[in-house]
Amino acid sequence: MNFAVRPPSAGRSGPGAGRGATMENLEKQLVCPVCLEMFSKPVVILPCQHNLCRKCANDIFQSANPLWQSRGSSSSAPSGARFRCPSCRHEVVLDRHGVFGLQRNLLVENIIDIYRQQESSRLVNMKPEQQKQQLLCEEHEEEKINIYCLSCETPTCSMCKVFGKHKDCEVAPLGSVYVRQKTDLSDGIAILVASNDHVQAVISQMEEICRTVEENGQRQREQLAVRFDSLLAILDERKQELVGVIAKEQDDKLKRVQGLIRQHGDHLEAAVTLVESALQSMEEPHMAVFIQNAKVLLEKIAATARASNQERPELGYENMSHFFIDTDDLADMLRNIDFCSGVGDNGEDPEEDGNESELDFCSRF
Repeated sequence: MNFAVRPPSAGRSGPGAGRGATMENLEKQLVCPVCLEMFSKPVVILPCQHNLCRKCANDIFQSANPLWQSRGSSSSAPSGARFRCPSCRHEVVLDRHGVFGLQRNLLVENIIDIYRQQESSRLVNMKPEQQKQQLLCEEHEEEKINIYCLSCETPTCSMCKVFGKHKDCEVAPLGSVYVRQKTDLSDGIAILVASNDHVQAVISQMEEICRTVEENGQRQREQLAVRFDSLLAILDERKQELVGVIAKEQDDKLKRVQGLIRQHGDHLEAAVTLVESALQSMEEPHMAVFIQNAKVLLEKIAATARASNQERPELGYENMSHFFIDTDDLADMLRNIDFCSGVGDNGEDPEEDGNESELDFCSRF
């Protein structure tokens, strides 16, 4: 770049230099973060304590809420309209008066008035050679930088255009290019601020989606556990019922067989006693007594023999294989339990129906 910037305060020292630095620092504090110019009245203060020109605040609001531009005057807005502070990103919520409902910062406005008065006084008292900032061309000494080369995109002087390397280039007045570039930069800042607000809104929306997904996932897991616990309870209840049926028949059969065992045991005991009596009778020496005893014993033996043919369990009585259930189809159905399509019986999404808490699952064969 072929120019040198020589500010008028170069080389100055002493109290005047300190005052100039103070004024420069003050001016930085009075610059609007949107238009990058000194605040223009009225100046509004945001809840976060940052200041904006009311016009700039309105521009930001309109950029963040484009739908309100087509609804008449921007001086009023529905309660709850909002935009973000360009300095700290704090969300500003407006009342029905819109940006006109924001409080004016009269202190800043008064400071601006005082600053401008001080600057005017300083310029009046400044020597003529100090009022001009010396922007001189490095190639043509004492030539001021007053044009802008559009072809090379650099500031230059008139001599460079007439005799120098920019003589074949397209140029424009430096002031007009300055105004245009400053306008473009301000527009770019406004667009960027609006874009940032949009991106922040998208981020907030996606964060809300994440929270909703976590909540819905937890709720559905809990409902799934409840459904499966209910199935397990049904299976356990039915198992206890069927086990009870088997146990009842087992007890009935055992009671009957054990009763028959006692009957046959009693018969066996009586037969053994009768055998012992018969053996003793065989030793009777008197024939008359023997014959009398033998007659009685033979009648008892005949009765005992008849009793030996008493009731006994039928063939296969001990078999209990008829207590059989086929669970193959049921097992296949349980293995194929899956979630339904999410569409209710009326053909609508249950979440759109407000039934987010209901969990549906199907079994497919």
